[in-house]
Amino acid sequence: MCQDRMNPCRDVPPEDDVPPDVDGGQLGDGRSGFVILRLSRELRHADGRDLREVAKQLDLSALGALLDATGGPPTRRVITSVDPDELLKMEEEAAGSRFRPLNSLTRYWRVDVRGLVEPLENLVTRFAQVSAVETAYAEMVVSDPVVNAADDPFNAQQGYENAAPQGIDARWAWTQTGGEGQGVGVVDLEQGWRLGHEDLASKAPTLIFNVNRDGVGTYVGNHGTAVLGEIAADDNTRGVVGIAPSLASLRVTSYFDGVTAVHVADAAIAALPTMNAGDVLLMEVQRGSALLATETDPADFDAIRLASARGIIVVAAAGNGGSDLDAWTDVGGFFRLNRGHPDFRDSGAVMVGAALSGIVGGSHTRWSSSNFGSRIDCYGWGTNVTTTGYGDLTPGAPIDQSYTAVFNGTSSAAPIVVGAAVLTQSMYLAATGTRLSPGQMRAILSDPVTGTPQSAVDVRNIGVMPNVRRIGEEVLGLVPEVYLRDAVGNSGAIPNAGALSTSPDVIVRPTPMANPTAAFGEGSGTENDETLGFRVEAGQDNTIYVRIRNRGATAATGVTATVYWSDVSTLVTPNMWNVIGTTAPVDVPTGNTLIVAPALTWRAADVPPTGHYCFVAVLDHAQDPAPPIPGPTDWNGFIDIVRNNNNVTWRNFDVVDVLADPQSESVELPFLLAGAPGQDRLFDFEIAVHLPADARLFLSLPPAAVAGLPAHWRERVRPGGNEDMVLEVPRLRRNAICGVRLHGDALHKCRFVVRPSKGMAAGLSTVEIRQFDGDLQVGGVKWGLRPKR
Repeated sequence: MCQDRMNPCRDVPPEDDVPPDVDGGQLGDGRSGFVILRLSRELRHADGRDLREVAKQLDLSALGALLDATGGPPTRRVITSVDPDELLKMEEEAAGSRFRPLNSLTRYWRVDVRGLVEPLENLVTRFAQVSAVETAYAEMVVSDPVVNAADDPFNAQQGYENAAPQGIDARWAWTQTGGEGQGVGVVDLEQGWRLGHEDLASKAPTLIFNVNRDGVGTYVGNHGTAVLGEIAADDNTRGVVGIAPSLASLRVTSYFDGVTAVHVADAAIAALPTMNAGDVLLMEVQRGSALLATETDPADFDAIRLASARGIIVVAAAGNGGSDLDAWTDVGGFFRLNRGHPDFRDSGAVMVGAALSGIVGGSHTRWSSSNFGSRIDCYGWGTNVTTTGYGDLTPGAPIDQSYTAVFNGTSSAAPIVVGAAVLTQSMYLAATGTRLSPGQMRAILSDPVTGTPQSAVDVRNIGVMPNVRRIGEEVLGLVPEVYLRDAVGNSGAIPNAGALSTSPDVIVRPTPMANPTAAFGEGSGTENDETLGFRVEAGQDNTIYVRIRNRGATAATGVTATVYWSDVSTLVTPNMWNVIGTTAPVDVPTGNTLIVAPALTWRAADVPPTGHYCFVAVLDHAQDPAPPIPGPTDWNGFIDIVRNNNNVTWRNFDVVDVLADPQSESVELPFLLAGAPGQDRLFDFEIAVHLPADARLFLSLPPAAVAGLPAHWRERVRPGGNEDMVLEVPRLRRNAICGVRLHGDALHKCRFVVRPSKGMAAGLSTVEIRQFDGDLQVGGVKWGLRPKR
């Protein structure tokens, strides 16, 4: 399937005839023969597969003239695995993340200058001088960084799975709930896999993108096969056992397109749509003749950063050049790898160095060829790694039954850290029902308190080797997990399958409470009262209280809550949020005790006119950070927040005082019927009615909203006042309106009208409308009606 992505107009040479200057890093000067351009961010987006075509669309005459003057070299986008419009959408979805994109990958172009006589440096300079070109650089070549368990014959030699300080103690994790990698997926980015190897049979790894080059030299079923074996080899009666033998999924993506082995960013982007937040992407590659980390290439950096922004744990080999990455200076002035340098930019990846397998003074010494520096987070074994492939342990055996004891370098080190990440994630998932973010994972894996330090024999930094047992015992069991309830009865479990928009934990009052803890906290008697909200009063300060619980195993010190307001709407997407402010920090102990955060004053000058409003609250803590707020048109990002974050909640519940004589006066409940931002979409609605038998309920809608109703509901609509249309809601506790088409950014002004009822004088009645996208509730409004006091 992936071969279909290749350009059918180009002849692909046999693998044995691949030119030496493009064979995975064999070019003597470390350059691939391509110039990479990034067009100016001031230019509008343009379609097109050829740079000349785009130059014509955008009237970039100087760029077009230079391409012609250099003989019309072949051009293509750097990212071809994903359509440019889809790539823009992915970047937009990541706009609110800590690792939000710095440069759009749609602006990167590859110019093939291998056939030109003019020196490469001159061509780079000429392209860089074109005003429409923001950046031009000579691309570096790519290469792979060189090189019941008892019934698996070679498992005893897998010392990297032993207890610290020798290994990461995967063997302890296997005895823990979720400690074999369950629920977590891995994608390996490189080449050279034997996907049918006997010790990978249960994983059935598949190729996502490009060509698996396993037929040239050392790539005959070795490098990629060895990497996969370390991570996920089956627990069977053969060979070895992977660190995460019960991994949920294992896939591979190749930087070799059949002609050139340089397409790292393209292969990474191709993998993203197949991955879930919390999965792991291994960048098993290095760049240039100096064998540097792949993020030294600007396009690779932007691809890694986009993956991190989407919640993917990226683990990258530091490279085998024996270089000080703190001293590395890029020729284009893009950024530095020195964390202390003002030009340092964070890709979000966990970068891995390599150490010797032997122990000196209770720890491991840096392998001499491993790169080092402040950018490196962790290390793993860089020598004597036993895994699948190569065949030195099984001379004469078929290639798919081969094993080795001498897999080396950051190639062998990075999969060990991937394994530690997978086990950490799967144990955390089993314990909490949720996943660690890229930032959380990197902080945990690189923590010197729980990791095995490197030996003082060589102090050039390669970080620490993760100790999975200490992480499990001292970190995962002690991570606070603060949350806000989406509705009474919600426990903070992820993903949320219950009701939304009726949180009892956001309370607004016209005046401050003398003792908010006594009024709203644990033991107050109001813990599960969702009717505590009041009408917001214009022209004066209002006071907001947020209630917080902690379902984790350790106290959360210094939790803050940020509160937003919106008009009452069935759907409250971030484009409708208006910030009110952030509370002062509060400490939230363990045990699910209900804690009231310090009061937040909604100042009179910022309060909209008197009325009922929706509230959104977001919690933030150093060990349980607030999720990235999606961009204004990021529907998928909003869905992720609804489904996967327990530190965000909505309050759309309004308590309405029925007028003095409910038997003779109608009650109007205005709200907005909202569509998804930026796109037309079908939604399902449910209207829940809990009114006395003698009450009647009507729904008033504008004609534009009526047009989106299914036919059998449109037939019930009758003309109403002020050009609106009205339908009477049937006397059913649950009324389903399925397949309502709402245009992108639609905000239809609607209202329920409750007609007089004797029974309404007796107590609280409710009306509720819920909005669904498939099986997921994405919004809703609930009103409580009670006699005026």
